[in-house]
Amino acid sequence: MRENLSEPLSIDDIAGFAMYSKFHFSREFQRVTGVSPGRFLSAMRIREAKRLLLTTDLTVTTISHMVGYSSVGTFSSRFSGSVGIAPSVYRRFNGFVGTVKAAGKRDAGGSVYGSVTAPEGADLGLIFLGLFPTRVPEGKPVSCTVLPFPGSFEITEVPAGTWFLLGHSVPGHACEALTEDQAVHVGSLGPLEVRRDTSVGPTDFRLRGMRTLDPPILVALQRVRSEAFEADIVRAAG
Repeated sequence: MRENLSEPLSIDDIAGFAMYSKFHFSREFQRVTGVSPGRFLSAMRIREAKRLLLTTDLTVTTISHMVGYSSVGTFSSRFSGSVGIAPSVYRRFNGFVGTVKAAGKRDAGGSVYGSVTAPEGADLGLIFLGLFPTRVPEGKPVSCTVLPFPGSFEITEVPAGTWFLLGHSVPGHACEALTEDQAVHVGSLGPLEVRRDTSVGPTDFRLRGMRTLDPPILVALQRVRSEAFEADIVRAAG
């Protein structure tokens, strides 16, 4: 997939390369990664588009073709839905957003609480936790929170439904376009069934180093990450 993002890959193509029947391959791929091969490939294409937008001067149209989209309109719509902002805006603000906004669904009376742990000595920045409808961290979470370090958390105003608790932490000094080369930590938990006016927990949410088979992080990083890192530098210098 990584080497052929611009090609119109089908499940038959990928399964044939792995020497599986497409049905067996799809089942095994979803069992290992938590998402379907097609969904994983789509996420990888958007992830590569994020990198190209921040590291090259290529036009949005050219980038859309390089990551497998024949229509720039379809690409822009998919990118905006996955990352939270349009490709041109993402480039203009260097890959950051002011805040990650929740979807704001009705019937948001539940909550999820627990504790975040991470490997000893892990190079962490701020920790983002969000509740999403699938195992891919994309688009607007139904509710979310940001922690300065591992420890207790509570996510409130969670609508009734079945959600996946997804989290990630990128070092404050990391470049959003090059997170694959940085010490990115991720975690997932779920599905979690949240009911109106009830609390789910305590949950034990564990961060770990990102692996090849983890779905790419598609939501744009919050601007507060870089601001927090700059504040740390100022405090250290003073």
